[in-house]
Amino acid sequence: MMEKREQLPQGMEEKLAVLEQIAHAFKKEKIRWAVGGSLLLYFKGITRTVHDIDLMVWEPDIEKARRLLLTMGTLCPPRPQGSYRTRHFLEFVLGGVEVDVMAGFVILKDDQVWDCSLQPEQISEYLPLGEEVIPLQELSLWKKYYTLMDRQAKVKLLEEHGV
Repeated sequence: MMEKREQLPQGMEEKLAVLEQIAHAFKKEKIRWAVGGSLLLYFKGITRTVHDIDLMVWEPDIEKARRLLLTMGTLCPPRPQGSYRTRHFLEFVLGGVEVDVMAGFVILKDDQVWDCSLQPEQISEYLPLGEEVIPLQELSLWKKYYTLMDRQAKVKLLEEHGV
């Protein structure tokens, strides 16, 4: 599903290069992870707008991921989470690209806590990218997450694509 180089949205080439580097490093360290958020929607042909890379990491692997990403870029200072109670939310800048890493992803909605942590069985497919493969989380999960986050524009996009 990857587009030809000349058809990539602005900044996407850099994001994909960083993602390929992360995939290579995570594979070497046996870190279990998957792409979520708008980059997942991009890979599935649902959107062309991607502001950052959202990585979901299996919670037992978060410290390995954090240490590894620190060698590749800069960890940003923590920000307030608002309606999220994510146990590990790390923002990095790698090669000029913002990378959000979440493990123990938790959403608070109507005073109810929704544990949206990555489970390895939630990886629905693998997408080739250069010399690496990129694990993708299930679109149906992201429809649920976007619904819980009141991101109605994203929910509508997914519904328009049969999710």
